[in-house]
Amino acid sequence: MVREILLLGDPRLYQVSSPVERREIDTLKEVVHDLHDTLIAYRKKYGAGRAIAAPQIGVFKRIIYMCIDEPVVFINPILQFEDDEMMEVLDDCMSFPGLLVRVKRYKRCTIQFKNMDFRDNELKLEGDLAELLQHEYDHLNGILATMRAVDDKALYLKR
Repeated sequence: MVREILLLGDPRLYQVSSPVERREIDTLKEVVHDLHDTLIAYRKKYGAGRAIAAPQIGVFKRIIYMCIDEPVVFINPILQFEDDEMMEVLDDCMSFPGLLVRVKRYKRCTIQFKNMDFRDNELKLEGDLAELLQHEYDHLNGILATMRAVDDKALYLKR
């Protein structure tokens, strides 16, 4: 089911999400389907959207859904940064369509997470995928890209 995406200014976006317990996996399958449907609907409407975090649809659990080539569900992700090399990017977000924010992100990261079978996984990411997962991970902690703007002139409207 397509869910409403919480928009910039909604105080719930600043809420820290709770870890998923193993016993909750079966009940969260519907949430994952909703994340998928909501991402695809957004993509059709705006021509963008690669991943979405559960808090963006009002579910305050530590879940990220990414769908690029194939769907990947990140449960209870933990990010680690291998070095201090940063990159500056224009970040966009489903919670504020039409707005770009210039932010600094780590160029490389490792993400450890559980899959839908609650098995441990790890991915090493670089470049745009590293940036994407850092953005979504921030949502789990109640942090928006607007809060990471490099300065007070780092906001841009898409044309």
